[in-house]
Amino acid sequence: MDWLTGWKIPVGRWAADVFDWLQDNLAWFFDGLSAFFEAIIDGVLWLLQTPHPLAVVAAFVALTWVLQRSWRVCLLVALCFLFVLNQGYWKQVTESLTLVLTACAVCMGIGVPIGIAAAHRPRLYQAMAPVLDLMQTLPTFVYLIPAIVFFGLGMVPGLIATVIFVLPAPIRLTHLGIASTPPALLEAAQAFGATPRQTLWKVELPYAWPQIMAGLNQSIMLSLSMVVIAALVGAAGLGVPVVRALNSVNTALGFEAGLVIVVVAILLDRMLRVKR
Repeated sequence: MDWLTGWKIPVGRWAADVFDWLQDNLAWFFDGLSAFFEAIIDGVLWLLQTPHPLAVVAAFVALTWVLQRSWRVCLLVALCFLFVLNQGYWKQVTESLTLVLTACAVCMGIGVPIGIAAAHRPRLYQAMAPVLDLMQTLPTFVYLIPAIVFFGLGMVPGLIATVIFVLPAPIRLTHLGIASTPPALLEAAQAFGATPRQTLWKVELPYAWPQIMAGLNQSIMLSLSMVVIAALVGAAGLGVPVVRALNSVNTALGFEAGLVIVVVAILLDRMLRVKR
């Protein structure tokens, strides 16, 4: 076995060299990206924290009614938010919602167009598949390290790590929805003289809408699963009390914060659930 173990492929050194080169030559880009995301995060935080909490709850309930048209779902969303207020976690919930909403907006804005392009170009999806697998299976702590190097501590590195972890979901589900459009629908659109753009907007996207919304739902759930890990790099939110409880072995605090995370996940899931 000496012939195999005598020389180690320097994967770690190569990765370090790449990150050092990026830091030395693209520092201006990462600084600008950090400032851009910080501005977005501050804006969303202002929208969620400046009004009275009950006004924000009413806005979410109204949005739920627009999306679901069900008083039962609206009641569930209202009760979930009232439970959060009762537990005294409103500030942490708004911070976590800011991270989740911003990450989902970035992931859907990037993932849906890439998924559409991949559905129309099978070779592109075949080339992307290993990268998507790597993004989903690589331990999150591994890409927290370069996130800290490039963006420092705070909400931005937590956001970047969340985006990397979540992005494959909307890409894969959008690709699935567009690629599974029945050929008969496409042939009918072509027979009526529809252009490729018209076919996309009037046939493929409406058919794929449930899968795209499932991608949004999965993005939200995956983003929420990252709040604790994001807290390790200084991101505010519900992950902070969980980390504090872990460090102090405080069962009550850990269960309390964990239950609030579950409640937020439930209300977001019910708000955005789409039925065909």
